[in-house]
Amino acid sequence: MPAERRGLRPATLWQIATRDLLTTLRDRRTLTATILMPLILIPLLSLGLPLLMGNLIGGQQQARQQLGVAGTLPESLRRALSSDETLPDGTVTRAGVDLVPVSDPLTAVRSGAVDAALQAAGPLPRQAGDSTGTLKLYAKLGNLRAQTGAYSKVQDVVQGYNRQLTTARLETLGLSADTLEPVRLQPVDASSAQEQRSGQLAFLIPLLMMQFILSGAMATALDGTAGEKERGTLESLLVAPVRRVEVVAGKLLATTITALTSAAFSVGGFLLSGLVMRAYLARQPEATGALTQGLGGQLSLTPAALLTLLAVAATTALLVSASLIALGIYARSFKEAQTYVAPLSLLIVIPAVMLQFADFLTLGGAVYAAPLIGGMVTILDTVRGSVDAGHAALSIAGNLLGALLLGALALRSFGREEVIFRN
Repeated sequence: MPAERRGLRPATLWQIATRDLLTTLRDRRTLTATILMPLILIPLLSLGLPLLMGNLIGGQQQARQQLGVAGTLPESLRRALSSDETLPDGTVTRAGVDLVPVSDPLTAVRSGAVDAALQAAGPLPRQAGDSTGTLKLYAKLGNLRAQTGAYSKVQDVVQGYNRQLTTARLETLGLSADTLEPVRLQPVDASSAQEQRSGQLAFLIPLLMMQFILSGAMATALDGTAGEKERGTLESLLVAPVRRVEVVAGKLLATTITALTSAAFSVGGFLLSGLVMRAYLARQPEATGALTQGLGGQLSLTPAALLTLLAVAATTALLVSASLIALGIYARSFKEAQTYVAPLSLLIVIPAVMLQFADFLTLGGAVYAAPLIGGMVTILDTVRGSVDAGHAALSIAGNLLGALLLGALALRSFGREEVIFRN
């Protein structure tokens, strides 16, 4: 039978793949990027960011800030501003503010002398029936620290003060406080338990997985193509009794294995983050725990969801590997190959970042069938617990089709001497 019509020889294919894998394993930096970085960076980003936000905002609520006061405030309002709110066990849920007299509230806030400032333009109501007054609140509204600290405390206290005076006025008229709210709105979160656990930062999961798949595949793919061209070892491989299709398939296998290794440790990093977050929230006060729970970091997957995630990651790794091999063999040098990879990185990062706006979009089957992008959307649906089997199959098929086309392009490049020997 002619050599061109014979099938792939598994032993030869594995020899080529093992050759490239051993080269990758000798580079400790590659091992770090493939294995250690997903286990370190993913928990830091998916777990550390919600905890950091929760602690920062919760810390602002439990710390006392300086509030400038220009003019005269009713004594009951001053007490409400400076008093702490506590739980029955004495835990402070919201600390009061320290009132500081200032002559120019705008300058005091801009200079940082106070976190926020109040200015009474005229007499303020002290009891029910008094005429209304205006209270100006100065703060740096673009500053998250200011908004979550003194600014939000003043808003809450003034709203409570207004309600207190309004309730007292209603009592003089023989009405109850329910008169102000004849219809009460009770929000009910209709999200599934998985959507609630994934939180607002779920879009980070596809982004980080794609980035680690790319970084895991890049070292093996570029070293096995452009790197070998520079070292002159690719020529010796091509003159060996090995068909070009086996060379390409072997290198594709080796690259996909390293990319999948990185993807598997990425999933492990997310699951580890979920375990740590749940243990943390079990001991965290409710004020901070509610915020961290809303932001996410508690990923847990059913066996079916885990298999879907791994299947999408595997086909995405195959697609990315085929892309890198096609780019690497075309480059004259390893450095030139790295410049080709930069646009590919952007093609991964930009759609992944845009996933944070996925709730505003109506996604049809065509999006899921798009190579790479469909895989990102499927990963997001999976971690939210809303994945559809048909959409998952479309994304897997799209990735496989893209990998097949790019693999054919790489095979064509390996068969052209002007590409192999142009260095």
